[in-house]
Formats: sequence, structure tokens, C-alpha cells
Amino acid sequence: MLGVDVGGTFTDVVLVADGTVTTAKLSTTDNQSAGVVSGVRTVCERADIDPAAVERFRHGTTVATNALLEDAGAETALVTTEGFEDVLEIGRQDRPALYDLDADRPEPLVSADLRYELDERATVDGIEREPDDAAVAALVDRLREQTADATVESVAVALLHAYAHPETERRVARRLRETLDVPVVASHETLPEFREYERTATTVVDATVTPVVRRYLDTLLDRARERGLVDPEIVQSNGGIADIAAVREQAVTTVLSGPAAGAVGGSLFTPDDTDGVVTFDMGGTSTDVGLVRNGAVERTTEASVGGHPVGIPMVDVETVGAGGGSVAWVDTGGALRVGPRSAGADPGPACYGRGGDEPTVTDAALVCGRLGPETTLGETLTLDAGAAAAALADLAAAADLEGPVAAARGVLRVANAAMTRAVRRVTLERGHDPRSFALVAFGGAGPMHAADLAGRLDIGTVAVPAASGVCSALGMLAADERRDVSRTHRTRLDGADADAVADRYGRLVERALETVSDTERAQVERRADLRYTGQSHELTVSVTNGFDPERVAERFHQTHEQRRGYRLDEPVDLLTLRVTATVPGDPPPLGHTGGHTDPVERRDVSFGGQFHETPVYDGHPPAGASFAGPAVVAGGESTTVVPPGWRATVDDHGTLRIDWEGAT
Repeated sequence: MLGVDVGGTFTDVVLVADGTVTTAKLSTTDNQSAGVVSGVRTVCERADIDPAAVERFRHGTTVATNALLEDAGAETALVTTEGFEDVLEIGRQDRPALYDLDADRPEPLVSADLRYELDERATVDGIEREPDDAAVAALVDRLREQTADATVESVAVALLHAYAHPETERRVARRLRETLDVPVVASHETLPEFREYERTATTVVDATVTPVVRRYLDTLLDRARERGLVDPEIVQSNGGIADIAAVREQAVTTVLSGPAAGAVGGSLFTPDDTDGVVTFDMGGTSTDVGLVRNGAVERTTEASVGGHPVGIPMVDVETVGAGGGSVAWVDTGGALRVGPRSAGADPGPACYGRGGDEPTVTDAALVCGRLGPETTLGETLTLDAGAAAAALADLAAAADLEGPVAAARGVLRVANAAMTRAVRRVTLERGHDPRSFALVAFGGAGPMHAADLAGRLDIGTVAVPAASGVCSALGMLAADERRDVSRTHRTRLDGADADAVADRYGRLVERALETVSDTERAQVERRADLRYTGQSHELTVSVTNGFDPERVAERFHQTHEQRRGYRLDEPVDLLTLRVTATVPGDPPPLGHTGGHTDPVERRDVSFGGQFHETPVYDGHPPAGASFAGPAVVAGGESTTVVPPGWRATVDDHGTLRIDWEGAT
């Protein structure tokens, strides 16, 4: 099995054959498909395996994410109900940052001149007014002209209340598809749920990224087939995988492809004596933090990417702009800041020696001894300690600090504080005690910072997989095939027609099973969104053993008390029904031969404001090895730091378990 994860700085590749793991970590290329194929060739050569012999090829991509963040999506037109053309611009009354008077919302993905209205109207009870055939024909003719000269590259159709009565929207979309040679995305297919803004925004995001993702997938498919590779499966934002045909039809499902795979990969390394794990994926550009409870990755339907709401189910990750390449700077008040801007892969941090001269987190780690001058990143990239010190000296002068070491320590503290806040958001702020979880660290920089974060949060155990630097790619190999469907069904729970709800669930189950590869192995999960009458936000609860309103209500009360801290003696509203069909994945067996038992060198490493002479191990030692901090475990894809007061033990799979033992 083969997994390839493209990140902002590095492309990670994992090949598992006969229990042996072979990895590669290469710099991400502007043309992602070229980098993917290059990584596949590299890892297959190392394993002495013909690419044509690979049975499964799974891939996580940032193409959709980048299209949104870099405003590089397709020129999209929006067809909506008369009077609702500005829904995208109006949005919600909440502000991006409550106390930041300069905070701006992102520009709408569809410009005002490409928003078209139809004189039609539907309510939750039915269609009140159909659009005039002549008006629809005129709209089709206008869009045909604009698609012919590439003014418009895709069309989103989001008519009022189409989630409840999609007949008009279905007819308009069909006319457009019959005439136009561009993708046409309809809201009742993408997100058949209430809330006009979120439904419209998600439909527009889908239309915006679909042409970009399709072009990428077509190029990747051609390159893969030229080398005899099996067609790739794509990791979706919900942590499941889907074939290329499904992703081509609904590209919005990939907007968080890479972070989702990381959370799935981290879940594989949950220690038995914990309630779950916090997944901590720190790469070159950003850090993604997620939560795994009771063996399941937490998911949400209230995510946003680049400030644009995306209402489809996604792995629930908190992302902060703190990665190895995050640039350190001094704000107008003289405070030291880190990120969100990143030096990227080219030119990269100052220590990369590629012309970059701005100080980054990686430069700080090098000056503090956590990385050594002999460390190699991304297979061939060596580090320039002098360039890192020079960049941090300039930062020290701007921040009025005493030299590059003081600046480096400050950079690490600020970056760690930002990542600690992200962990708090997925644990404490959602009713979970972080002390009952372990922290699973991976990504190129995660294991280097993990123990520091765990100490701040009183988390007593850190787990670092043997292939921690490429854990997201490894997670792809274990991912389930997953299909999520939903439909709004609004009613008071205590007055709900159980037969009608069961019938709606039945139709959703049929839709979910239509696209999975193995219906006999598929597992079906039913859930529902509920809220107290008068509330504006819902909580999702499981619906098991048939739809029993009393049992569902009690489950909602318990969930509300855990998440919000209280329960009410108030009526409960049923809002949306959800069904997930899952074909379980088959995690590959992982072996571990281990590196050296004894350290290969010693160097001075900064801990707690002073340098300690610290042993450095070359890769994870053999299973059963145990050693106390301070220590550094250097690897080909990532470096693990074990501070004083912590003890590391290697298990049978090569996972480094680091436990807090108290101050030494």
C-alpha cells in the first residue's frame, strides 16, 4: 500500500510492503502531481518494488485548500432567488475577531456582476412560484456566452429553501448542465440543509474548487498511469477515502484532505491507558490539532476554510499558523510574534541556505540545539547554523533581546503558546479534560515541541510514532471508505412522527450505500442535529436501535451538559438527519527494526533557559529501550525532544512513549 500526503512545505510518502515501512520526505513542488510521482518513484526504488506492483495508492492533497486560501479558484457564477443575490456578502452578524476593529471578512468568492437572480419562490411548505421559462432561457443564454469566453468557469445554483423542495433548483440545474460545458453545482445535492448562508457558501466553494481539482486529478491520473500505478484513491475532509470519480463530482469534500489524514494516522497510536489522544500535527507551514475519543476521530459540520463556511462533515481540527517555517517578527508595540506568515519551502527558513533571511521556528530550534547542524531535512536539505544565528540576531535587535539565543528561546515560547491554545480549544473548551488524554505528535516538527506542550497542559504521556514525520501519509493507508449524507427535517422532537423520520432515514441510508464499494461490509451510523427550542446552534447525537424520541432527547441533554455545562427542562427541536456509511479500512501491519541503542553524539541543547549536555540518538532505538531526558532522537523525517523530567520507552511498533516523571 502506498500513501502520499502533500503539505505546504514537504510531500510525505509511505510504502508498506510485507510489514516493512519505507518512507520519503521531499520538498513540495509547484506542480503537485510532479512531486507526487517523484516521491512515489523514490520510495519504490528504496523498497526495490515496481510501482506497478502497488495494489492501493491513496493520496491527500492541498489543491482545494490552496485554491481557497490563495484566491486561485475558478471564476464562478451564482444563480439564486430574486432578492438573495447578496447572501454571500451579508453572511452572519458575528465578526471574525470580536475585539479586532480592523478584522476583515474575506471577499465573496462570486463577484457581484456574476450573481444572477431568478423570480421564483419556495417556502418550507412547498413551491409558491415557478420561474418563467423565458427567464430561465435568458439566463442559460447569458451564461453560455460567459462560459464560451471563459468569463465563467463554473456555476453554483442555490435557490431559496431548495433543501426542502428542490424541484425548481433541479430543473434549473438540469437546463444549465444540458447547455454549458462547465461544472454546475446544485445546493440540494451538495448540502440539503437549512440556513441559506451556509448552504449557499458551501455550494459556491464546491463550484469554485471543482474545476481546479478536476484538472489536478486528470493530470495526476495521466502521470500515474504512465508509470503503471493503480488509480489513486483520494482522502476526503471527513477522514475517509473516495475514488476519483466521486471526488470529481464533489470536490468540496477535499478542502481539508491532508489534516484529516493526519488525525486518522494519529488515532492509530492511542495508548491503552488513556481516554483517547490529542493529535498534534506540526508541519512546515501550520499546526493541526484534533481529538480522538473512544477510538473515533471527532468531526464537525461547522468548519470554515479561508473564512468561507463549509458545511459538509469534516474532521474537527484546529489550525494555527505556527509551523517550522513560520516567520518570527516584532509588532508595532514591540511584542515578539510568530506566524501566521510562513517562509514556505522556497526560499524557506534562513537556515535552509536558499536565500531566505527571515527568522523562523526552525532557525530557533537550530540555535537552541534541538536541531543539529548535521540534521538533514527533506532527504537532502542541510542546515546552515550561521545563517540562522544571523537572522535571529536581527530579530533580537528589533525586539530588544540579548542576542540570537534569547531571541530563539522567545520564538519557541511564543510558538508553543499558540499551539497550546489550539489544544485547549479542542479539549477544555469542549468539555474534555486534557489530562485524561495522551498527545500523539507527528509531522516534521511536532515531536520536537510535543513534550513542551504536554507540560503546559498537564498531559502526562506523549506518543511519537516511528514514522512520525510522515504520519499523515501513513494514516491514509488505514482510512475507512466513508460516505456522509444528510437532509434537514425540522420538527419538535416530542411531536415527531417516528414513522416519517424512519422513512427519511431509510432513504438516506439508500443514498449513502449507493456509492460505497462493498455494501455487505458497510456499517451504517444514524445521527441527528438537535437543539433546545429558541437556540441558534445544534449538537449532533447518535441515533441507535431505531428512532425513539425519548431516548434521543436524553442523549441530547447529556451531550449538552457535557459540552455547554448545563441542561434545560425545555422542549427539544429535531433539525437535521445524518447517515454515514463506512467500509472499514485495514490498517497495515507495522514492523520496527530500530536504530542504535546508544546515543551517537552529545550536544548542548537549551531547556528552561539554560543549556544541558544532551545525548542524541540516531532514529528510534529498538523495542524495549528506555532512557531519561534530556535527550534528542534525530530521524530522517522528524526530530523528537525529550526534556528533563521525562522518560522515553520504545514499544514493539517503534512508537516512542514519553512519560512525565517529575523534575530531576
